[in-house]
Amino acid sequence: MTGKIGVAVIGAGAIGRTHIDTLGKMEGMRLAALVDPAPSGRSLADTLGVPCMPDVAALIDAGLADAAIVATPNETHLPVSAALLNAGIPVLLEKPVAESLESALSLIGLAEKAGVPLLVGHHRRHNPIIRAAHAAIHGGKIGDLVMATVTCSLAKPSSYFEATWRRAPGAGGPLLINLVHEIDLMRHFFGEVASVQAIASHGRRGFSVEDTAAVALTFVKGGLATLCISDAATGPWAWDLSAGENLARFPAHPVTAHHYAGSRAGLSLPDLTLWEPEGEPDWTRKLRPSKLAFEPADAYEAQLAHFADLIRNGGAPLVSARDATVNLIVLDAIRTAAERGETVTVDLSPLDTV
Repeated sequence: MTGKIGVAVIGAGAIGRTHIDTLGKMEGMRLAALVDPAPSGRSLADTLGVPCMPDVAALIDAGLADAAIVATPNETHLPVSAALLNAGIPVLLEKPVAESLESALSLIGLAEKAGVPLLVGHHRRHNPIIRAAHAAIHGGKIGDLVMATVTCSLAKPSSYFEATWRRAPGAGGPLLINLVHEIDLMRHFFGEVASVQAIASHGRRGFSVEDTAAVALTFVKGGLATLCISDAATGPWAWDLSAGENLARFPAHPVTAHHYAGSRAGLSLPDLTLWEPEGEPDWTRKLRPSKLAFEPADAYEAQLAHFADLIRNGGAPLVSARDATVNLIVLDAIRTAAERGETVTVDLSPLDTV
C-alpha cells in the first residue's frame, strides 16, 4: 500500500478520541472517517472535516477506510470486528478483546480465517518503559521472580458512569476496564498465570459490578503477585496517574505503582529504578539504585506505527486476539475466585478448540 493509510475510528468516546488525536500525529496515516450514531460523533466529525457514518455497514459500503480502530463497548467488539475483517479491513481492537470467552474464541477463528491483521490495543506493551522493563526482567536483572505488588487507585467521577455499559456486568468494572492492563503486563513479564485468588466489593458505589478488588496470582514459572485496584479510591498510585502516557487525560505524579522483587534485585515502575545489592543479597546491607535507560516515545503512536507496519508488510501482531484472550481467561478466573472465595486454576484449554 502506498500513500497514507486511511483509518476509520469507530466509537468517538474517550479512548476513540485518544486514537483520533494520535492519528493526527502520524506521518503515514490519516483519519478517514468516524463511525458514531450519536449527535456528538457527527459534531466531532464536522469539526475534524471527515465523514461520519451511522454504522460499520455504511462505512464498508462507502469504501472510505483502509483500516479501522474499534473503540466501542465490549459487547460490540465481536460483531463490529467481524464485519470489518470479513470485508478485508485490518482492525486495531481496543481491549478487552471481547465481553466473553465465547465471543473471544469466535473472534480468534474469524481473524485467522480472514487473514487480515487484527491487533488488540494493549498499548502499554508498546511503551518504551515497559520494553526496558521486559528486557531487564528477561535478561535476568532481578533474578527469578519472588513477588510483585501492583496498585491501581483511580478516583473516577460520577460523570464517568453516565455511560451505562460502565456499570454493566461483562462490560464495566475496574477488573475488565483497568486490571486487564495489569494482567497483560504480568503475563508479558513473567509468563502464564497458574492460579488466582480474589476478593471483590461493590460497597463504595453499589453497582452490580465491583468497584474494588484484591487479587493474588501464582505463575507457572514460579513467583507470586498481588494486585489491588479500585475506581473509587483516591491516590496517585496507578500506572495511568504516574506513567505520563496520556497527559491530555491524566496527570503524571512522581510516584511508583509497580514493584517487582526478585531473587537478585528489585525493580519499580514507571520510574524504572533497579535496586541491586553490592555482592550477595542481604537485608542488612544498603541496596544501590540505578535508572534503566530508555528512549522516551508515545505508546499510542508506537502502537499505531506497529499497526501500519502490519498493514503494509504483514507479520505477527505484538498482541494477537489469541494472546489477548488469555487475559480474558485470567479475568474470568479472578471473578470466579471472588464469587466462590476459593483458589481457581487458570485453564487455557479452550484455546485448543480454535
